[in-house]
Amino acid sequence: MFLFGRDKPNALTYSLAGLGSGVTEAIIVNPFEVVKVKLQSNQAHQSEAPTTGYVARQIIKSDGIFGLLGKGITATMGRNGFFNMIYFGFYHSTKQYIPATTDPKLELAGKIVLGFTAGTLGSCFNIPFDVAKSRIQGPQREGVEVYRGTAKVILRVYREEGFLALYKGLLPKVLRLGPGGAIMLIIYEKMSNFLLQKFT
Repeated sequence: MFLFGRDKPNALTYSLAGLGSGVTEAIIVNPFEVVKVKLQSNQAHQSEAPTTGYVARQIIKSDGIFGLLGKGITATMGRNGFFNMIYFGFYHSTKQYIPATTDPKLELAGKIVLGFTAGTLGSCFNIPFDVAKSRIQGPQREGVEVYRGTAKVILRVYREEGFLALYKGLLPKVLRLGPGGAIMLIIYEKMSNFLLQKFT
């Protein structure tokens, strides 16, 4: 379907597959993200902190089912979709340029560098959506929903706080998703090769 007249998948195919997987993932995980943010912003002592189930019920009670399922969903879709699109598109368009080697250590090092770079690039592209998601799903001023709508939030942050405010938290994000990207790539390659050998 997304081969665009070619015999084999190209970088665009993998980018679109990554985008689709990220958007699908976002739809499924968004309710858990909403509850997680609510729990993390609760400042009560751990012994008095509410349970996950209680928080979910309170969100439904105050904001309706859409408050649980849909709050910040477009920001989550943008965050996950763009990360996966950049990650898999970059990986599949550059892996053929890594020189072939018989040394397993050099091969592993090349994959670590490629995965780390893909994870870092994905983080740089998707972080404005992550900032918007945190503002939308995070605590709002009492009685006023200040942040609503992904595009509006991104524009508002840019206007009120400057362009670099859209990249708040980039360093810890890169330190998390850079190595995470490297690990994901190595496991992906190993599992892919194993399954191809086992079932073809």
